[in-house]
Amino acid sequence: MPDLKKKQNNLDRNQEFRRSRRGITKFLDNNRRALSVFIVFIILMLLFIIKNPKIFLNREIYEAIFRSLPIRIVLALPLVFVIVSKEIDLSFVSNMTFSLWIFAATVKAGWDPFLCMLLAILAGALIGLINGMLVVRIGLQSIMATIGMKFLLTGLVAGGSNIMPIPLTFLVDTPFYNTFAGKIGNFPVQMIWAVVALVIAMLLFNYHKFGSDISCVGDNLESSREMGINVSTVKTLAFVYVGIACGFAGVLSGLTYLSFYPKPGSPDELMLAVLASVFIGGTPTTGGVGTIFGAFIGACTIRFVETGIIEAGLTGFWTQFFEGLIILLALTSHKFHKSR
Repeated sequence: MPDLKKKQNNLDRNQEFRRSRRGITKFLDNNRRALSVFIVFIILMLLFIIKNPKIFLNREIYEAIFRSLPIRIVLALPLVFVIVSKEIDLSFVSNMTFSLWIFAATVKAGWDPFLCMLLAILAGALIGLINGMLVVRIGLQSIMATIGMKFLLTGLVAGGSNIMPIPLTFLVDTPFYNTFAGKIGNFPVQMIWAVVALVIAMLLFNYHKFGSDISCVGDNLESSREMGINVSTVKTLAFVYVGIACGFAGVLSGLTYLSFYPKPGSPDELMLAVLASVFIGGTPTTGGVGTIFGAFIGACTIRFVETGIIEAGLTGFWTQFFEGLIILLALTSHKFHKSR
């Protein structure tokens, strides 16, 4: 009897080991694109540290990066949903600027900043809804519809604000500012909100019906309709999700840089950097598949590459070259992944 019990225990342990091994294999197979990007990110960080340890072992550089990086992360995550549905949104940076304008103008007028933030998010969501309606109801191609929206919003903000900046320095040290752009010790609060956005996006994409519907729609439109999926609603909600993120990212941008300006920096460079984050993270343009964690790692990779280029002594113009190179390599890699 003891021998039989021992054999049974050994058999149970072997079965558990095989199940866990299958689980690990399945996880690696489902996330190989994101994990490959994560490995590249680690290698890049090691190279940067070896090349310039004085800079990349300094806490202050990470504080600076973690203040601006969350804006890209918040924008990149919902774009995965749109691209997986086999659509594209090129108006998200203009939508972010528009939402920031709404926030800055209302908070300057003396409104409660939490209410102003809600208005900014609603404004971004409304633009997302209009984009979705143009695509699924009127039948415009998403790339053309969102390019048109991009120019419309840019002109609206420039004309409505007379290209006059709105300083937001009066928000410093208020409860609102400390909640969304303060520090916990030396750690920027913005990065915590970026992680919150990551968790929400992962739950929606991996564990919610919305995520599975998005993947089905992007993989096979007709089969999705036969399965009872409301394709129009799913695609529209994806654009609305991007709009909500634009509103939140706009507020984060205003609190990070403490000002509103109709053309903060170069919107096109930000757009390319965010799209690069999504593509190198493992979301191909063919639709049907994508990875939220990959987009998060992609945003981190692009941001640290930009910093590494500057610290290597190259001018900022080289960042566009390397971002373009990374996008091309990533898309080529996706082709090989798909064939296997």
